[in-house]
Amino acid sequence: MANTNVSFGLRPLARLGSSYNTTGTTEYRIAAANTNRIYQGMPVIPLATGFIDDLQAAAGGTVSILGVFYGCEYVSSTTGERIFSNNWPGSGADTNHPVKAFIYDDPMQLFVIATSNVVAGANEESEIRAAVFANIALANGNSGNNTTGISTATADLDTIAATAGLALRIVGIQEDPENSDFTAAGIPLIVRINNHFNAPNGSIVQGTVSTTGV
Repeated sequence: MANTNVSFGLRPLARLGSSYNTTGTTEYRIAAANTNRIYQGMPVIPLATGFIDDLQAAAGGTVSILGVFYGCEYVSSTTGERIFSNNWPGSGADTNHPVKAFIYDDPMQLFVIATSNVVAGANEESEIRAAVFANIALANGNSGNNTTGISTATADLDTIAATAGLALRIVGIQEDPENSDFTAAGIPLIVRINNHFNAPNGSIVQGTVSTTGV
């Protein structure tokens, strides 16, 4: 039976280890002039301007990932009303007020992401389970659904490797009877962000701020 999962980006699940998990977010800022859409579940990057922006690379790119976008709050430039949205639409904010972005930014946060494809082999399940502790790239990491506001990012099984530059580290596979068909897309991988910007020195590789963008 085909899996019921569709693309939904990165969905917070738990915290690595047995420590208390709040699935909390931190408030950052989006430049009001930023025309790039940012979707719920999309990884975001820090900019040298002090703002955050969309991923800017479908597979993850080389800029450090700050975390995953939950939603934003801004004042409408047309109605003057305060709006909370699960996505940044790329326009419509009153520039006299900040655009507040809420980001899952704990470097130990675990997420679930659906696979975008299948692996070729006699035993697909064994091949995917053997990928635990390997790294994987995003597919469609910088896109989303304009109607739902949800990211369409998935994990690309064709990219599984030990390569440190890949965006995600696979730490497990979520047990889900409705998404357990290893011959179809939609397998729920449990992942952690590689090269996390907020990681402390010595535990996870810290990365760089983007000097491009807004």
